[in-house]
Amino acid sequence: MAPDLLHGPKARPGDKVAVLSPSFAAPGAAPAVHEQALRRLTQVTGLVPVEYPTTRRVGATPTDRAADLNNAFGDPEIRAVLATIGGEDQITVVPHLDAEAVRADPKPFLGYSDNTNILSWLWANGVAGFYGGSTQVQLGPGPGLDPCHEAALRASLLTGERLQVTEPGESEDFGKDWQNPAALTEFGDREPTEPWVWSGPRKTVAGPTWGGCIEVIQWILTAGRFPVDPSVLGGAILLLETSEDVIPAQEFGWILRSLGERGLLEQVAAVLVARPPASNFERRPDAAGRAAHRSAQRDMAFEAIGRYNSEAVVCVGVPFGHTRPQWILPYGGEVTVDGESQTVWADYR
Repeated sequence: MAPDLLHGPKARPGDKVAVLSPSFAAPGAAPAVHEQALRRLTQVTGLVPVEYPTTRRVGATPTDRAADLNNAFGDPEIRAVLATIGGEDQITVVPHLDAEAVRADPKPFLGYSDNTNILSWLWANGVAGFYGGSTQVQLGPGPGLDPCHEAALRASLLTGERLQVTEPGESEDFGKDWQNPAALTEFGDREPTEPWVWSGPRKTVAGPTWGGCIEVIQWILTAGRFPVDPSVLGGAILLLETSEDVIPAQEFGWILRSLGERGLLEQVAAVLVARPPASNFERRPDAAGRAAHRSAQRDMAFEAIGRYNSEAVVCVGVPFGHTRPQWILPYGGEVTVDGESQTVWADYR
């Protein structure tokens, strides 16, 4: 799988990058956050963001959103494509995408959550991407970019370097309401993080990544948009994370069990499970309740993965996915998981 994936060339300061809304058009709902995100993107990278007709159009049809993606992937002046945020209906956009255009001029695509749909589609069509990055969540809100996110963003778009994925020591499940002016200057409620927890053999493995938001992975498999032969994941590093819907640990385990029965878990060399959000705007348990949710999901991950693949190196708590600060990780690119030194490295080529 890995040798056949195309990696788009890195952008250079002054190049144009598309900023699109393949799912929910958050910029239309909160334009001030979006506009601050565009300014910061240029300040941090030197790149020039380009909006498309549906970037701010709330309720745009799947075909219109797909048309913008196809135009961005097909435009030689556009050197990367960034999603503003996720959503819940991107699965209806994917059938309208042009595989020939992305293979003819591969370029980095950055997104997570519902953007697992596009990233897995790119992967299936031989093009690597990056899991993470959301202009509306990681760039626009708060006093500025988190250092780890800025480092990974620059590596994904500009430098292509190899970085150690480190723990920032604090985390928030969600930020300020975008309609609150404080969203432009303040982080959400942050709390200290726990150390990552490891299981499996104390060995070093390296391989290309696949995965994403586990709820969306379930949709992709149900829609029949994953290769029939699970051996395509042989030696891969599986990325798994959960969304702001805060699904129960038991449901997380049921989906993992289905991945095991599908034959996917036994193929992978390692599994990285992100620190999960344990609260949202509608429900904010106390600190003990949030810790209990994270612990229950961790235990479910170890149990389910161990049942199907006792040789996989497993690490739970890595800061990618729906919590912030967020690391962007290669999707189809190489990640090294060292069970001996208990470190994770990402190659952003």
